Order: sequence, then C-alpha cells, then structure tokens
Amino acid sequence: MYYVAHRLFAAHDRALAAHLAHELALRVGEGHVFLPFCDTDEEDLVAEVKGRRLFELDRDRLRTLRALIAIVHGPSLDDGVCMEIGYAAALRIPILLMTTDFQDYSTTPAGPRTCFPEPLLDTLATRTVRVPRLGVPPGDPGQTRYTAFADRNRAQVQRAITTCVDAVLQLPAPKRTVIPARTRSAVYAEPSPYTSAQGLRGLLAQHGITALYPTRFDDEDPLTAARADWATARNAGRIVVDASGPETPPGAALLIGAACATGQPVAAYLPRSTHTHAAGREPNHRNLMIQYGVDRTLRSPDEVTAWIRT
Repeated sequence: MYYVAHRLFAAHDRALAAHLAHELALRVGEGHVFLPFCDTDEEDLVAEVKGRRLFELDRDRLRTLRALIAIVHGPSLDDGVCMEIGYAAALRIPILLMTTDFQDYSTTPAGPRTCFPEPLLDTLATRTVRVPRLGVPPGDPGQTRYTAFADRNRAQVQRAITTCVDAVLQLPAPKRTVIPARTRSAVYAEPSPYTSAQGLRGLLAQHGITALYPTRFDDEDPLTAARADWATARNAGRIVVDASGPETPPGAALLIGAACATGQPVAAYLPRSTHTHAAGREPNHRNLMIQYGVDRTLRSPDEVTAWIRT
C-alpha cells in the first residue's frame, strides 16, 4: 500500500493530493493507493466518535505500507502529516517527501541550510523530490499575465508529481522494524518553539526532573544533531512534548508518530488549546493524529510531573 499524506483542511490541498494519488494509481493500481479523507469517506462518514474512528482508519493503513509519500510545503508543516511521517519512519518504511517550496532554512543568517524548517524531516526522508521553480511560460499571446502565471504553477505541480511518482517506484523495500532498546528511567523532552525560552525545560527543572533535550537547533551541524536527537528520543523510556502553538510543532509531531507506532509512552503538554469543530465530529483540541496518537494530554505542570514519575 502507498499512502499519500497531505494537509486536509483546504480544497486546493486535497485536490493536489488527489492529483498525485491518481497519477500514482495509474502506475501501481488504484487498490494499492490510500488517500486520507477520500478513502475514509471523511465528509460523509458516520461513527459514534468520528474523530477517533478516522484516526484508527488512517493508523491501520500506516501499519501495512510499502511506502509513504508526503506533500510538505512552506514553513508551517502540517502536524498530522508530520505525525504520519514519524510513524512510518519508526517502522522503517521508505518515505518520499514532495515539495515545491523555493526557500531553504537555517537557524542563523549564515548557518548551514536545510530543505525544511525542521531538520528531522531532512534526515527521515528516504528521498526528497523538490521542484522549486515555476514552469516554462506558455507563450500564448491571448493570455493575461495572471492566467499565464497560473499555467506556470500548474506546470510546476505536474512536473513535481511526475518526478515524485517515478521516484516512488524506485524506493527500496521496507526494512524489518527494529524497536530500540530503551532506558526506562530516561525522559526525553521536546520543547515548543512557540513558547518562552525556558518553557518545558524550565518547568521540569523547577520540579527537579532531569531530562534529555534536543540539540539540533543550536548545533553547527543540524542534520547530524537531528539524527542524534531522533536516536536519543527513540531510546528514552518516555517522551513528553510541548504541543503549544498554532499547530503541534513538527518535531513534536514526528516524535508522537514514532512513539505511537512502537508503543513508546508519549504525552503532550498542552496547557491551552483552541478546539476545532466539523460536521458529525466531536470537538478536537488538536489534529486527530496528534490527539489520539498520544497516551495523555497534560494540562498543567503538576500533570506533567505526575505522568513522568508514574
């Protein structure tokens, strides 16, 4: 099964993913492609707890993949997509990332650049297909500059999809899942870039809890540090992430996915949230893949320390 992960919440994102899924299905067969929202019949699905049911349907597909293809654009990375990437990475499923973003990212003006604002994504991808420039101008004298610009964007998207589908078919087979040997007493804490400099680190220090923290955003070599952060988190007895922000930060979402895939205890600290509402679905305080992927959502410092010490 090939799983196409994408942002769900706007028509143009769903249309782009459907275009990719269609082109892939022409090569591998429609029965071998899974497209969330479409193939879970999300708009019309009726279930007692619809959000949880959608999570379960997506998770069940993630457990049986040949490869995961994720569409990731721009500096704001969808937390549900990142969770799915982390899930696949923990199960050693090949991951192909497709992007048309024309920006590189770094933590300092002259620092080393990465393709994505979260260096973990660069390191977890088996392959990244990047088509950052517009297509060739159509040269039609009857077009306005706006319709010509739209055509150049469509050409860019088509080139990205064609390149992506060709690349997917060359990905290696999934490897055997290896569950890391974990240190039961070790706690890995992933702060949020949206909170204060102290944030989760300060909270744990205040309560006398020693934890392991990421280094990739301060290291001169963020990719090497990202690999080390991933290994450190995966070997820890449990993970706590600060999920604060407009979306769950991408690094936190990746780690939640990995922990969910392998049964590693993981909790999200979220002292404040905005609920989302959709027809037939229970109110959700985070993306479904995040809300139901964690063991606990912790609302206060006391809940954080109590969970860690359990």
